[in-house]
Amino acid sequence: MASSLISCPLLFVISFFTLVSMAVARSNLSQIPRDILTQQEADRVTRLPGQPPVKFKQYAGYVTVNKSHGRALFYWFFEATRKPEKKPLLLWLNGGPGCSSIGYGAAEELGPFLTQKGTPELRFNNQTWNKAANLLFLESPVGVGFSYTNTSKDLYELGDTITAKDSYMFLINWFRRFPQYKSHDFYISGESYAGHYVPQLAELIFDANKNVSKEDYINFKGFMIGNALLDDDTDQTGMIEYAWDHAVISDGVYDDIKQNCNFKVGRSTVKCDKALNEYFSVYDIIDMYSLYTPTCVYDTSKTTTTQRKIIHGVAPKLFSKFDQWNKKPAGYDPCVSEYSEVYFNRPDVQEALHANVTKNIPYPWTHCSNSIMGWKDAPPSMLPVIRKLINGGLRVWVFSGDTDGRIPVTSTRYTLRKLGLKIKEDWTPWYTYHQQVGGWTTIYDGLTFVTLRGAGHQVPTFVPRKALQLIKHFLANEMLPSKPF
Repeated sequence: MASSLISCPLLFVISFFTLVSMAVARSNLSQIPRDILTQQEADRVTRLPGQPPVKFKQYAGYVTVNKSHGRALFYWFFEATRKPEKKPLLLWLNGGPGCSSIGYGAAEELGPFLTQKGTPELRFNNQTWNKAANLLFLESPVGVGFSYTNTSKDLYELGDTITAKDSYMFLINWFRRFPQYKSHDFYISGESYAGHYVPQLAELIFDANKNVSKEDYINFKGFMIGNALLDDDTDQTGMIEYAWDHAVISDGVYDDIKQNCNFKVGRSTVKCDKALNEYFSVYDIIDMYSLYTPTCVYDTSKTTTTQRKIIHGVAPKLFSKFDQWNKKPAGYDPCVSEYSEVYFNRPDVQEALHANVTKNIPYPWTHCSNSIMGWKDAPPSMLPVIRKLINGGLRVWVFSGDTDGRIPVTSTRYTLRKLGLKIKEDWTPWYTYHQQVGGWTTIYDGLTFVTLRGAGHQVPTFVPRKALQLIKHFLANEMLPSKPF
């Protein structure tokens, strides 16, 4: 697919710089039409309840992605803390599928404002990623968080394909509302099931950019995904290997799974199901998303459940049918998601965010949707898409917190081995502050893999300073330091 760009390099270069020059001209706010500025101002969030004072601007609201069906996606956008006009734009997507990038990414991981226990006040996140980029969060697909559809049958038709298409349409329309960011380098990042979302959206942008109008060209440079669901076979195999190697399951359970389960084929048997039930039962008493942190102990009569509804048809086909696979992730404070759900269901918070403006969303805001009725399509492997995008010249990084049991580092290493890329620099330590090893890197031909020591599934929650260092180096296309500093 990349050959069409290579076939006429001069035309592509001329077109590219024409686009950039047009976008730069539009980046001057005085050149933006008044009606567009009015739309931006309508989305401006002046101050959230309990928010600490900040100097950067924030915006939130809805972008329509399908007028005939009444589908609209909710976003929350933060300008960079300093010199936003010179910083790239980064879109963050959480996975699930069906889980909120607002609830997890923005409010518990990498956004500037984090929820707290026992207080309605937000705290400022000193390791917020909008120190490195202009930061955009999206609740996708419809039915997730504040995003909605006026056509109820849409909730039965969701899947990977429509999620990517709606997210792409969101970007096209968001850039029309904020044309000053058209000239900025654009990147996507995310975690977990975003191992599907991010490459699929990246592929849509990559393909569309070859034929799209000048107005809708996106200055897309690359993506980075963490603890990401990428390949059913290696993801599931790695989960079992990791659990045994980290003393989570017994030799007997491990042997039963190895003998009776074929993850490559993906078919289930009675003996396999019995062994997997024993495997998953361990994660009823410890946190699959973070093996070495406490679980949340709370009064179930006063708080929401950590179990979310099973969405049939998602990847991986075998594991996703088990109840325990569908537990919501927690955080370093294992009850943090309980605080966020209280906060985002407050009427004054929703009003400040321009969310649920018609009051017609018939269910409370939750981290992971209970309204999605099925999942139509989920390919068993994202590796063909990743190969294509690497060959197309996009920057691709994969990172992994090494205490996550959900999509463990073992799974990701098996997956990247399956990708078959040539290793240019193998398993090198990288250093964070105070001369400490932050993790390890492997540099492939076209892809960089990074581990982060001591991090669970939601890496920025567990090791926020290392995560900020990671995103800064990714955006700058600079390798992490291989020597103490």
